[in-house]
Amino acid sequence: MAGELTLRVRNDTAELARVAAALEAFAAEHGLGDKDVFDVTLALDEVLTNVIWYAFDGGAEQWIDVRVTLGDLDLEVEVRDGGRAFDPLSVPAVDLALERPAEEREIGGLGMHLVRHAMHALEYRREDDRNVLTMRRRVSREEA
Repeated sequence: MAGELTLRVRNDTAELARVAAALEAFAAEHGLGDKDVFDVTLALDEVLTNVIWYAFDGGAEQWIDVRVTLGDLDLEVEVRDGGRAFDPLSVPAVDLALERPAEEREIGGLGMHLVRHAMHALEYRREDDRNVLTMRRRVSREEA
């Protein structure tokens, strides 16, 4: 069973709870497994937080479009924003070498590390002056 969820999100972190609730309701309606829901919610929360905090100049209200599409074997999440051009896939892999003291490690990048591990495929493009990040995850369905 295929399905689609579309959301328009203000550039305000208060919106993250609404997005998570909508995603959970969509997942429950379509019988997605808990691990899939957790990982997709984590990835989407991280991406939206970064867009809200860093993509826009000034305090003007901006909008971020989110589309979740469920196919037979995978879930696709597309995030579109009109913020400054930024390819999140260009963020280098995080050095997780715990033998190095924290003060010697680079700051940042842990969020994209989580996104890369939560999702199975990531694509970025700039289209019509908008950032478009597409994330895909193979999903399992729970029997109803």
